Amino acid sequence: MTDAKEMPSVLRDFLAYHETIKGHSKKTSDEYYLDLRTFFRFLKLNRGLCPRTSELDEISISDIDINFVGSVTLTEVYEYLAFLSRDRVKNQRSRSKEYGLSANSRARKISSIKSFYKYLTVKAKLLSSNPVQDLDSPKAPKTLPKYLTLDESRALLNAVDGRNKERDFCIISIFLNCGLRVSEIVGLNITDIRADSLRVLGKGSKERFVFLNDLAAASINDYLAVRKTIDAPGENALFLSARKQRMSRETVHAMVKNTLLKAGLSAEEYSCHKLRHTAATLMLRNGVDVRTLQELLGHENLNTTQIYTHIDNSDLKTAALANPLADFKKKEN
Repeated sequence: MTDAKEMPSVLRDFLAYHETIKGHSKKTSDEYYLDLRTFFRFLKLNRGLCPRTSELDEISISDIDINFVGSVTLTEVYEYLAFLSRDRVKNQRSRSKEYGLSANSRARKISSIKSFYKYLTVKAKLLSSNPVQDLDSPKAPKTLPKYLTLDESRALLNAVDGRNKERDFCIISIFLNCGLRVSEIVGLNITDIRADSLRVLGKGSKERFVFLNDLAAASINDYLAVRKTIDAPGENALFLSARKQRMSRETVHAMVKNTLLKAGLSAEEYSCHKLRHTAATLMLRNGVDVRTLQELLGHENLNTTQIYTHIDNSDLKTAALANPLADFKKKEN
């Protein structure tokens, strides 16, 4: 996705640092690139360094250097935030007239900018001061993750059918029982299967082992019996597409959406990531502590995992019932 000819050296070095030193994936590197490219394009347009009539997506950033990025002011960054919230189209591929990025999307772009300047000042030491050090990120609304109930989860498993039912049942079982990300599931290889666990390669190429319960283990064994009959020389991927190649994330998303519809569930409200939420919620409600859940889900920060603690309202209900006024009876006139 990154364009070597378009990319200035100061940005190329930053991305190389994240891939080689921080161990971030190519996908994460591409997201940094796109965020910073948009920021630099805006700055050039806002400073009058290109015609005012220029289309933002056509502005070159190949001439961006350390002097340019070092001259950025906090005021310019806030002007950029205003641009994102007011003028930037949410989905450039859509013909919708809806404008403005959400607070979450703006916060991610600001995070990219802050990471870039931290690298320039702390790691590369190309700048003596960080112009965005005191930059505040947009306040994002707190929303609880959606998840399937236990009955809805059972309905989803029961809805799996078709010529690839063993494969699809196995994938959904792993989602609901192990809480893997869709990228982690499509990245599984046959050699990652252990007697009672899976070797999972998570974000940032971090390896972890996820133990299998009876349903997950049985579904893997059932699928392996089918997988062994598929003639795919040299293909080590666990889950194969109709073309006998590693399944893509898009194919898994489509399969999950289709199965949700068969189960009578909303394919708009739920997704692969919501199945991961479901696994986390069910485990938390059945006695798994939050730190164990953090390890299982592959979260780097405990704060990411703690959002699931807000879903389990059993303690809140207990607290409400413990109020001594709970049994108050109103006198009848």
